[in-house]
Amino acid sequence: MALITLEEAKEYLRVSTSDEDALISSLISAAEILTRDTGRISDETWAAVIAEPDPEEPEEISSIRSVCWVAVLYAMAYLFEHREEADHHDLMITMRNLLCAIREGVV
Repeated sequence: MALITLEEAKEYLRVSTSDEDALISSLISAAEILTRDTGRISDETWAAVIAEPDPEEPEEISSIRSVCWVAVLYAMAYLFEHREEADHHDLMITMRNLLCAIREGVV
């Protein structure tokens, strides 16, 4: 299961055709990996984050999911909009800033 659906991504990007669905799907996957790696999110936590929200889940998972949702959308949109001249250093700095509150293993 993905954190962001293709439909959510296309709405965020304001893309109304299916011409770039394969590209957007690939960028969603890349953005999720980037989010997980940058956030230093464990397998167990990531599984809880991408699972269907449960009203009885810990508040921490809900908070992490919200932060990750924004980070995935940002990374996916950045890669989509800057596919010709992406500045990956700039992307990583922003991702670290977005995810700093939830990064596991950071004291």
